[in-house]
Amino acid sequence: MTAPVTEQKPVRGSTLQRWLLSLGPGIITAALVFGPSKMTITSKMGADYGYSLLWVVAVAIFFMVIFAGMGARIGAVNKGSLLSLIRQQWGSKVAIAIGIGVFLVTTSFQAGNSIGVGIAIAEGTATSPVLWVVVFNMLGIGLLFFRSFYKMLEKLMIFLVALMLFSFVTTLFMADPDAVGVAHGFIPAVPTGSAGLIIAFTASCFSIVGAFYQSYLVQERAKLRKSTANDNLAGGSTTGILILGVMSAVVLICAAAVLHPQGIKVDSASQMAKALEPLFGSNASALFLAGLFGASFSSLVGNATVGGSLLGDALGYGSNLNSRQVKLFIALVMVAGATIAILFGKLPLELIVFAQSVTIFLVPFIGVAMYVIANKASVMGAHRNSLATKIFGGVGLLLLIGLAVSNAIDMLK
Repeated sequence: MTAPVTEQKPVRGSTLQRWLLSLGPGIITAALVFGPSKMTITSKMGADYGYSLLWVVAVAIFFMVIFAGMGARIGAVNKGSLLSLIRQQWGSKVAIAIGIGVFLVTTSFQAGNSIGVGIAIAEGTATSPVLWVVVFNMLGIGLLFFRSFYKMLEKLMIFLVALMLFSFVTTLFMADPDAVGVAHGFIPAVPTGSAGLIIAFTASCFSIVGAFYQSYLVQERAKLRKSTANDNLAGGSTTGILILGVMSAVVLICAAAVLHPQGIKVDSASQMAKALEPLFGSNASALFLAGLFGASFSSLVGNATVGGSLLGDALGYGSNLNSRQVKLFIALVMVAGATIAILFGKLPLELIVFAQSVTIFLVPFIGVAMYVIANKASVMGAHRNSLATKIFGGVGLLLLIGLAVSNAIDMLK
């Protein structure tokens, strides 16, 4: 039996006010998706292949908008969480498997976020990254003690996204990219040897887990504002995901304009910052490192929030961000990530393989579950998927399955 569609009255206030209030969930999703690994992949795309892979950003963002909109609408018109809807449709075992799977994946990748924070500060201050890994994970855990964790999270993510936008856009103006080259980059082409980067970027930017969690963020924001969740259902999520696309495109363009003409290769976002210094001075390097810090710390907090709250919901503790048990699970993700970062100094290969193996089976099922629920009139009422969303969502599912198969083949090689 599915949860009934809630009938809600519209929020009072101007259209602009309602739109601004709706941005929080989308901004949070953009911030948690755009982490240090995304910056590394995007920088490498531009450094290795110039502007030619900009079209990949547009494709990934398009499908992310489709599924983040689904997540937003599911959260907006249902009182129960998305995992509770899945539990009603397919049973507790499936809901628990998804919750534990997401927790394991987020915990596995949390080390990369911790390392990114440490390097971003250590490079600019000539200190040990271990110190900053400890400091900012402690700060992240300290944020859990705020009376309204969601309210604090929303403000923090808006600040960090603003920091990233300022850093990257300022760097873009310094780089002085070729406008014609940028325009040509949106014409699909697959340069020799670029398939691996295309798959990696699409898999990380088209984040089905981020889209899934959008439903939870919409419900948290509605509780905070003491207003209806279904006001401006997907508008806020769309704006946030478009900001994610802008940040990805700008980093790629910077790398294409600065590094590609000189044949400079990068294997990390911090190397990108170092490469800027001889050309534009220490200020440019510091700006890019500030963007790296914003990407790393926002993902550190956001990634842990997703893993902890979904585990709590799967195990029957609910997903309320003010719940003591949920906060404990969130802190557990942070502690695990910091410990791995300090002990190994990088994300161990075994953990990468483990996270990939879980993701291969988890992501397609999550995508199918969201798609099926968003299509159900008994759950969504008038807000079920439109014909266009059904079509493009179906194509997105095929893309997710294709990425999963590709990853599986790579692991078996």
